[in-house]
Amino acid sequence: MSHHAAAKYVPFPAVELTDRQWPSRTISVPPIWMSTDLRDGNQALFEPMNAERKMRMFRTLCDIGFKEIEVAFPSASDTEFGFVRELIEGGHIPQDVTIEVLTQAREHLVRRTMESLTGARRAIVHVYNATSKPFRETVFGMDKAEVIEMAVASVKLIKQLASEQPQTEWVLQYSPETFTATELDFALEVCNAVTAAWGATPDNKVILNLPTTVEIATPNIYADQIEWMHRNLARRDSVIISLHPHNDRGTAVAAAELGLMAGADRVEGCLFGNGERTGNVDLVTLALNMQTQGVAPGLDFSDINAIARTAEYCTRLPIHPRHPYVGDLVFTAFSGSHQDAIKKGFAAQQPDTLWNVPYLPIDPADVGRSYDSIIRINSQSGKGGVAYLLETGYGIVMPRRLQVEFSGEVQRHADSQGVEMSSTDIWQLFSRTYFECERPVRYVEHHLFEHGNAQGIRLAVEVDGVSHLLTGEGNGPIDAAVHALQGIGISVQVRSFEERATSPSGEGGNAQACAFMELAHPAGGRECYGVGLDTNIITASIKALLSGINRLALTCSEAVEAQAA
Repeated sequence: MSHHAAAKYVPFPAVELTDRQWPSRTISVPPIWMSTDLRDGNQALFEPMNAERKMRMFRTLCDIGFKEIEVAFPSASDTEFGFVRELIEGGHIPQDVTIEVLTQAREHLVRRTMESLTGARRAIVHVYNATSKPFRETVFGMDKAEVIEMAVASVKLIKQLASEQPQTEWVLQYSPETFTATELDFALEVCNAVTAAWGATPDNKVILNLPTTVEIATPNIYADQIEWMHRNLARRDSVIISLHPHNDRGTAVAAAELGLMAGADRVEGCLFGNGERTGNVDLVTLALNMQTQGVAPGLDFSDINAIARTAEYCTRLPIHPRHPYVGDLVFTAFSGSHQDAIKKGFAAQQPDTLWNVPYLPIDPADVGRSYDSIIRINSQSGKGGVAYLLETGYGIVMPRRLQVEFSGEVQRHADSQGVEMSSTDIWQLFSRTYFECERPVRYVEHHLFEHGNAQGIRLAVEVDGVSHLLTGEGNGPIDAAVHALQGIGISVQVRSFEERATSPSGEGGNAQACAFMELAHPAGGRECYGVGLDTNIITASIKALLSGINRLALTCSEAVEAQAA
């Protein structure tokens, strides 16, 4: 950037807080967690979640342990309104979970929002209006008094409408949007007016959400702003200070951590940092950062892979392979010296002692992962070219997690044989591993049929040489096949599914459909890939399902044998 371009930007001024206390504090307890995946995260998607994806995400958030979930902007569309109604009328909200909805500080939107919550056991009504000078003067054409009146009028209306629905426990949340760009004394004035209008008490607290609507300064500035508000708010014992950091500067996690040190009680964000522009604060990273410091976060990420696959399915967004804690490669060392140090660290690590393995800030087992010490997978020669050789020689483009899984097979084979492996050797090993492994369940044929809105399947298989004709229904051929196999006591979860065409120019022959399916036992445990190859994509998918089932059975028997030994 040129000097002239840089001159366009003015550094954000420091906060007058000479005796700040937050730098000497540490985080010793987790905050109140609030997920906005279904609202802020959803509105940031190129293709917003449909009802089925929203419900799957809601259930996942409940399973993780979120007790407050912002589920919709009900006045924005009939779809959003209908989702709130389905949650309430369908009985989908656990007794210990509170739903939250968002509305702008406008009368007709507030009324529609309150209507959506009819019959809820407990609900947080989140109302907001922008308070910074550019919004006051340029967007709204209002002075400070008018901005305060906008907020207070909406709060009074919510209070009135809430009194008409006494069966619901109502909680008010107010956000001075663009808080970090608002003069602190004015932000304080607006917030105090809101808590006074609601009649906040220690038994009826107001949530004051102080967002970095756009991240415009370093995290220490945000911490100063939070500590200043924490010290100066009226009725502080009747207020929950909430943080809503965005990631425009790439420091949302740091801003949230310092904001908690500065006196905040609650954090809003999304799984894996989804959200507008560069995203909301990443709640997974924030929670697991606490865990590495000995603070139990109160959220369950013990099966991080399952959560990641659900998030990717619901949002249609990939998780970066280097994403903290969850990325496909974060527990994989490519450097020989790193591998050596990690292996020695594992050897020295004793059960029930403090974690102290080089290069690994967290025990992968705590998030349901394993340490994958693998050779490099790139276009270099020898063992390191596994993915490259399969792609260029046979048109098989493996998903990244399958690359990790299969490279372990290659390394074990190469080490046991003591020789380099050619592309033909690798292809033969791939075929034995995924197409020709010990197969107690063998595909024979299938036929699809429609049954109302469901997809039906008649699936013929052989199990240990015994023929079975199975029938199942689901939301697609794979789901129907999974349900059909339950008829002979085979239950699996499909964690991920991809399909690709093989290259017709490869040594593997004409182009075929190749299906990759990642499976896991319903009770948890190790994931396993299955691969299916066929000229028909549905057949390839079913073969991949059976391949994965056979490989899961094989890995389980190997684990039992290892324990017995």
